[in-house]
Amino acid sequence: MTRNKGVPQQLSLGVSLRDDATFDNYYLSPEDSNRQVVAALQQFAGGELVEQVIYLWGEAGSGVSHLLQSACQRADACGRSFQYLPLAELLPMDPAVALDGLEQLDLVCLDDLHLLEGQPQWQTALFHLYNRVRDGGGQMLLGARKSPRNLSLELADLHSRLQWGLTFQLRALDDRDKLAALRRRSRLRGFDLPEDVAQYILHRAPRDTRALFNLLEQLDRASLVAQRKITIPFVKQVLDI
Repeated sequence: MTRNKGVPQQLSLGVSLRDDATFDNYYLSPEDSNRQVVAALQQFAGGELVEQVIYLWGEAGSGVSHLLQSACQRADACGRSFQYLPLAELLPMDPAVALDGLEQLDLVCLDDLHLLEGQPQWQTALFHLYNRVRDGGGQMLLGARKSPRNLSLELADLHSRLQWGLTFQLRALDDRDKLAALRRRSRLRGFDLPEDVAQYILHRAPRDTRALFNLLEQLDRASLVAQRKITIPFVKQVLDI
């Protein structure tokens, strides 16, 4: 059930969602262990699970940020109020201001939780937000590169709270999966990335999927401007790799 219909669906914090960050765009191999995680997150974002807190973690490039934003897109489609909060962008802010009033929303997605280490003010503010959300019947989806047990937090009460809910670890893609994910993402963007070109990019560019997809987007824009197909010589020219 949607709470507080009068609250804007996304508060004005200067944070926007990527249009391509959807559950449909998240690559899953046929027998991927991440498949069950994605299914649970879809239900959670749609308000179909009684769980109030889910903690999602995985190494850089495993898709944690993608799935948090996908959850927001899903919540929006279901008419639920939400906010996506990447700590990497918000740490310079006063945490009391950044987190104020979020307990009024149906879903709060807080990313980059590992950056709370060494940030006692943010830890305290999150601890209070966590309690307000639970007391108010809302939901929180938390994302990090570390498991909740491995976070080094000064605030023991927050460290304990973060281990209360469901915890999921994302399996990182291997090179074969990254190759398939690159080619699938290109088709979703409306063009076919030849396998030899995808191999060339994979072996010469940063290996995490976020960086690879950003390069793919750059290539797509450049090919549209130049009216050229994406070939290895074109990749060399545009990306200088």
